[in-house]
Amino acid sequence: MKKQPNINFGAAILFLIFSLLFFVLIFRFVSIQVTGEAAGHALAAKAQQKYEREKTIQAKRGTIYDRNGEVIAEDTISYKLVAILDKSMKPDYVKDPEKTAAALSKAIDLEESEIYRILTKKTEDGETPFQVEFGKEGRDLPLKTKREIEDMELPGITFITDSKRFYPNGVFASHLVGYVEKKKSKTNKTDTVGMLGLEQSLNDVLTGKDGKFSYESDIWGYLLPNGDQKIQPAQNGKDVYLTIDKKIQTFLEDSMNKVDEEYKPKKMVAVVADAKTGEILAMGQRPSFHPKTKEGIEETWHNEVIENSFEPGSTMKIFTLAAAIEEGEFDPNEWYKSGSYKVTENSPAIRDHNQGRGWGSITYLEGVQRSSNVAFAKIVKEKLGYEKYREYITKFGFENPTGIDLPNETGGKIAYEWPLDKVTTGFGQGSAITPIQQVQAATAIANDGKMMKPHVISSIVDGDKNEVLKKTKPEVKGNPISAETAKKTRDILETVVSSEKGTGYKRYNIEGYEVAGKTGTAQIPDPNGGGYLTGHENFIFSFLVMAPKDDPELIIYVAVQQPDIDLSTNGAEPVSKIFTPVMKSSLQYLNIEPAKELKANSEQAPEVEGKTVEEAKAALKKSGFEAIVLGKGSKVERQVPGNMYNLLEGERVILKTEGDLTVPDMNGWSLRDVMKVAKLADIKLNTVGSGYVVKQNLKAGSALREGDYLIVELEPPAEKYNEENAENAESEEQQEEEEAVLD
Repeated sequence: MKKQPNINFGAAILFLIFSLLFFVLIFRFVSIQVTGEAAGHALAAKAQQKYEREKTIQAKRGTIYDRNGEVIAEDTISYKLVAILDKSMKPDYVKDPEKTAAALSKAIDLEESEIYRILTKKTEDGETPFQVEFGKEGRDLPLKTKREIEDMELPGITFITDSKRFYPNGVFASHLVGYVEKKKSKTNKTDTVGMLGLEQSLNDVLTGKDGKFSYESDIWGYLLPNGDQKIQPAQNGKDVYLTIDKKIQTFLEDSMNKVDEEYKPKKMVAVVADAKTGEILAMGQRPSFHPKTKEGIEETWHNEVIENSFEPGSTMKIFTLAAAIEEGEFDPNEWYKSGSYKVTENSPAIRDHNQGRGWGSITYLEGVQRSSNVAFAKIVKEKLGYEKYREYITKFGFENPTGIDLPNETGGKIAYEWPLDKVTTGFGQGSAITPIQQVQAATAIANDGKMMKPHVISSIVDGDKNEVLKKTKPEVKGNPISAETAKKTRDILETVVSSEKGTGYKRYNIEGYEVAGKTGTAQIPDPNGGGYLTGHENFIFSFLVMAPKDDPELIIYVAVQQPDIDLSTNGAEPVSKIFTPVMKSSLQYLNIEPAKELKANSEQAPEVEGKTVEEAKAALKKSGFEAIVLGKGSKVERQVPGNMYNLLEGERVILKTEGDLTVPDMNGWSLRDVMKVAKLADIKLNTVGSGYVVKQNLKAGSALREGDYLIVELEPPAEKYNEENAENAESEEQQEEEEAVLD
């Protein structure tokens, strides 16, 4: 009983304490419910921070295409190999480094011992790192390698998905296209950044904007079924379409590789352009580099076609000649004394390239053909006059950059102070210009006086919206000469190649085509001062040409600096080994018909369109032509060539009928006849070799559809004849053996 009051008092105290705690909790609970805050922090935001996850949706860098939609540079998915070493990540950590190293060495390009070293390495504090990577051998892995490693089921081995820039063509207009590198930004984010060429100058256009995907998850990070989800789509980079033609660029790269290997020149540049639009179809140089591995980039960072100006040599005579014709100051039949010529009494004599011996008194036409410096010195000083010629230098755009859509272009350096400077500029010495300036100026000669601005970007497209953002149109930069002058200039330049006196005779002939061009042999200033380098090989050998001569489609400029040649080798040889295969292959690839070499007994094909097939065949046979019918219809819808063309006796006339077309047997056909089929059926033609058809990929009699690829293999008649003789001899030998066995 004595203890009872104490017990009651203690119980009352406890009741009071618990009541106060209860009221405090109730108050706290109500206040949190009302305000949504605790300790000054918004609880909703805290909960969202804890349970909401956010993932980046990576934007794709824009793709670079050629003019036909062939990929030149694109982003592709790649995988980075990672090994988890932290044992707290059981069971997903590397338990057996020795076994793992042995397995991985079969899948990636690393020795087993090196992989084991990576898997067992420690930090500076002697601790085991959470994870390790495998250097460049473990990066940019293709899907096939990833799946191969996954099939090994190695604990602790995982992958991080990444993107890489893929250049499917390797060394391919590398200084024009450029390359990219991965760089960390200030926010510690790894970005892809263009470092050279169009990848650099169009970096903002090609770079997209990452999106993000946010969602609510449980404490383990899994997506809640009814949780909020927010998606902000990525904005991919814009796609860029170039004027470059993959096929022509490949012709150029292959030819330059062969010359580089054979002659080992210090430098080479080459450009192929559309004569009518100024579009650059191919552009290459050596040294070059591989845009993925960067191998060779240390040899030159410059696009030599647009960033380097040098003395052009005799290719400059093209424009001096055009200026003289335009001013009515060039008479091809006028005579002058070649050899040497003094501009002023005190100036050194201008000498022709044969040590000043010259060729005696010759006509100015022969002076052009022989590339006489004296002829052009006299044209500048005595015919045009210094001031007038200076105007044409400006008109042809040799002072300023062309404005081509490539970075870091430089302009020309025109030395035009003293009389000797003015005269030597007329034949390509003293002043310096860029290859692209020469190509731009040549468009005026090829394009009936209209000088076209060169460009390499055809269009920029938003691939997400399928919307063309920019379309480049042909731009006329000026009209330095008339159409009549352009034609006369081309006619004279054609003789540089076709005349026995021409510096381009035989070496630059293209079978079946007439070309108009000018060779160049430019001196190289001595870097130590005191004039020019001496020696048989110490020149820049070049050729600037357009074809076909009467209606040029292509302009090609090739320059080869200091090739490794002996005294018996002409410096034009390496130049021709680039120009000739590239021009010939390009003309054939573009289905540009060869020049028509007409015989005295040539006739016009009769008009047979609208006639029945039988009537057409009879009419053509009567005129001495062979009719080839594409299709099984009864009526002729179209014929190639038409009745306005003169044909050779026995030449084939291709007839198209209504209905489905069929492939003819083209064995023994000339390229000219094959091109008629390609034109009429609207198919794409690729050729291998030269001469007459010995093989075709499309089977004779099979269906011929628009857009098909026709590949024909050609051989010269002599090779075909030798093969046939060999086959006949082999057949006869086999028959004799069979007869001996029977006996």
